[in-house]
Amino acid sequence: MPIVLPDKVKATINGNQVRVEGPKGSMERTFRPEISISLKDGIITVERPSDEPQIRAYHGLTRALLNNMVVGVSEGFEKVLQVEGVGYRPELDGKDLILYVGFSHDVRVSPPEGITFDVDARARIIKVQGIDKQLVGHIAADIRKIRPPEPYKGKGIRYQGEYVRRKAGKAGKVA
Repeated sequence: MPIVLPDKVKATINGNQVRVEGPKGSMERTFRPEISISLKDGIITVERPSDEPQIRAYHGLTRALLNNMVVGVSEGFEKVLQVEGVGYRPELDGKDLILYVGFSHDVRVSPPEGITFDVDARARIIKVQGIDKQLVGHIAADIRKIRPPEPYKGKGIRYQGEYVRRKAGKAGKVA
């Protein structure tokens, strides 16, 4: 499946090194030498030399990574996290994210290069935004790992729309 470049997105291909520039930023990546990548009239085409299973896997991976690069520099990626629990809340201190999630101390998360946090304190929602899909997902997973949702009361940090299976607590003694 060819990748059509949207307006304001430029790609340069130098062998197996691809650089994509857009309104949100630029990304560069080197791909496997077995796969050939070509650019013609604003359309990126990925081709494979044979139908061996490993080569087919590289083909699909290369195409998906290129598409994520194009979408990232044109629209960007976002993961939304929800903070549940009495007294649990997120805050923004400059660029850093501060989480109050039931520990005796606050937890400070500094964003790496290319990642921004957006916090809605009233709704207790954290948005992790960036142009690199893998990095956005990784940072969101790291934030969730600080206090994953627990099954009894549902307290913790979860992805928006994530279903947390609830358990019944202890059964009371019957006298």
